[in-house]
Amino acid sequence: MNIGEIARRAGVSRSTVSYVLSGKRPVSESTRRRIQAVIDELDYRPNANARALREGRTHTLGLVIPPASQRLTDMQLGFVASVVEAAARADLDVLLSPSGGDHDRSFERIVSGRRVDGVILMEIRLEDDRVARLQHSRLPFVTIGRTAEPHGMGWVDVDYAGLITQCVNHLADLGHRHVALVNRSAELVAAGYGPGHRALAGFSSAVAERGLTGVDVCCGDDAPAGEACVEQLLAAYPDVTAIATINEAALPGMQRALQAAGLVLPRDFSVIGVAARHWAEEFRPPMTAADVPIVDMGTEAVALLLEGITAPRTPPRHRLYSPPISLRSSTGPAPHH
Repeated sequence: MNIGEIARRAGVSRSTVSYVLSGKRPVSESTRRRIQAVIDELDYRPNANARALREGRTHTLGLVIPPASQRLTDMQLGFVASVVEAAARADLDVLLSPSGGDHDRSFERIVSGRRVDGVILMEIRLEDDRVARLQHSRLPFVTIGRTAEPHGMGWVDVDYAGLITQCVNHLADLGHRHVALVNRSAELVAAGYGPGHRALAGFSSAVAERGLTGVDVCCGDDAPAGEACVEQLLAAYPDVTAIATINEAALPGMQRALQAAGLVLPRDFSVIGVAARHWAEEFRPPMTAADVPIVDMGTEAVALLLEGITAPRTPPRHRLYSPPISLRSSTGPAPHH
């Protein structure tokens, strides 16, 4: 039950409901009784979150997104949507702010302008100036992704290292000896983008442990890049019989390149990865993958941020997601050459 709903049923403004609940300003007896009746009827108890948020807060969360010059990937848009949804359920607005490129002023306004009660930061680098700036500002914040040393901060992330290790083990168990990692773009990896580095670390250690031959390549975040990347990969490394990937936006192009090469999945070639479920399910044949729980992660990020706002003394919590690999139809036994 939220303040907006009480206001609607009592036929008053939200601020009037707030005044009755907080006792901050006098409200006429008849209005107070009308609001109280609605509250009793709905059995509404202002919880600690709502109470803390009422006291001198903006009721707004800042969500710092990648620069608008780049098209947001589906996964990024999914995080934005899930954060906005979770915030709305808590009766909060979300202020979107681009960062990176020429957008430092926008980020600085979010941090120092007291426009928001807390910030959610996405697309985290292993060394991230924005995280350092937020830590210095004392503004509550939570990150989607994590830095190299994420001590003393709230975050949610996917265990890319562990999941790619599982992907390689799955391929090794199926008899594949020559495998490739198709990573995110070279620019992102060079900038220290967390998932790219952790996926590569997981891939390298798993390949070594299983005694496989591994090759890793970077690939832009779109279908044409995926197509070019797999074409070049197949030409340069004809022994490769399987790909593990964290680059979901490149998947349609990767599929086209494999088809063009006359490879039938999973008979001649296997593909496995970490992706949002709809990308995995739209791949042909449907892709064996660890499905990134985007909605859960955005919802959890908002919950952790609300904790940080309403109970600033509690140590920040974090959550590392390691979703199971859903076995679909894109992986099979290594072909016999």
